[in-house]
Amino acid sequence: MTSIDFIHDTTFESLPKPTIKEAVRCFVDTLGVAVGGSQTLVAHIIHNHAARQFGGDAATLWQDGRRVSAAGAALANAMTIDSLDAHDGHKLTKGHVGCGVLPGLIAMMEAEGKADAPELLTSIVIGYEIGTRAGIALHASACDYHTSGAWIALATAALGARQLGLTQAQTREAVGIAEYHGPRSQMMRCIDAPTMVKDGSGWGAMAGVSAAYLAQDGFTGAPAITMEDPDLAGFWDDLGQNWYVEQQYIKLYPVCRWAQPAAEGAMALVRDHGVTPDQIAQIKVESFHEAKRLNAIPTNTEQAQYSLPFSLATALVHGTIGVREVTGDGLADKVVLDLASMVEISETDAFNAAFPARRFARVHLLLKDGRTVSSETTEAQGDPENKVSDQVIWDKFGALTTPVLGPDWAQSFLTNARALPEQSCVADLFAQMAVKG
Repeated sequence: MTSIDFIHDTTFESLPKPTIKEAVRCFVDTLGVAVGGSQTLVAHIIHNHAARQFGGDAATLWQDGRRVSAAGAALANAMTIDSLDAHDGHKLTKGHVGCGVLPGLIAMMEAEGKADAPELLTSIVIGYEIGTRAGIALHASACDYHTSGAWIALATAALGARQLGLTQAQTREAVGIAEYHGPRSQMMRCIDAPTMVKDGSGWGAMAGVSAAYLAQDGFTGAPAITMEDPDLAGFWDDLGQNWYVEQQYIKLYPVCRWAQPAAEGAMALVRDHGVTPDQIAQIKVESFHEAKRLNAIPTNTEQAQYSLPFSLATALVHGTIGVREVTGDGLADKVVLDLASMVEISETDAFNAAFPARRFARVHLLLKDGRTVSSETTEAQGDPENKVSDQVIWDKFGALTTPVLGPDWAQSFLTNARALPEQSCVADLFAQMAVKG
């Protein structure tokens, strides 16, 4: 099956039940992060920008209610998700697909008057398959490390082509336009200097939606190398057999995945040894090179989400990392900041060799009484090899959405979302996302 065939010919009936279940889990998880992220400064700025610069009434700005173009809604809603680094991802892409694919897909469905529940779930699966494979292929063929927006653009264009009913030739142009115009932004620039640009997800979603509409109008694009290069064909050979949507990780904390093994190791030491912050004289972390570069002592939420020292210190003090800890007054927590300043990060050959398929850290707490307590070699919870339960995702959704929209909204949306495989229409779910926080 070619990738173009897969985009247009995949049906709900052809999907394995575990794949459908994973699509529901990803849908709930990602939209929960969208609600949580709606309170950030990024969300405020990008929603107003979309309303001013992307006029129209095709699609909805979530937790806002204003109507804009499909491209504008994809941009703003994806950036809102990306503003709170708690969304799912895939280890080999070193990034995220759903944070851009879901906003782009829902914007296109709204714009085209579609609200079919089986189509939503089928398209979610297709988006994750195209996006994940394109991301892995890009890493195999490009000389530097690009943000998730690069492959989100491709996946969103593919879903746009499906929603618009484009021909195979038009679909090829759409993904070619999207790959050419998608953001090839260098991820490590944002790691080294964290700002609101984050993972390029919103720009990728916007580029993909625009590419689909351009292709519909006859615009042509350069062939999508990640999908068409014969040297990369191996990444596409098992489409419809190996389901990458089932291989995404779920994040329990709203900080970079690379910081989470160290945070988990620190929490384990508190549990196992009863260590309190006032006992700690120094903190040493062994991890991999990319994690070592997450070294900011933050003054804003973007820096906090890309800071291993801050994430670890927060975990030590609070026993978790939540939205409150990486926003507002949480950024000025003196106990956390003092501990963060004690963190020394080193990289090891073994942990570097394991990355990106595995992300390891080992934490050593040097105590004021002369003792040193050390964690096991630790990976973050939520990896696909050891999936978290459905209840963990439902609880995470509630924790992110209830403070913003209240328990009645959270329970109603979750009930409807969990029943998606048995539903026929998702108009109510789309409408619920427009409710203001």
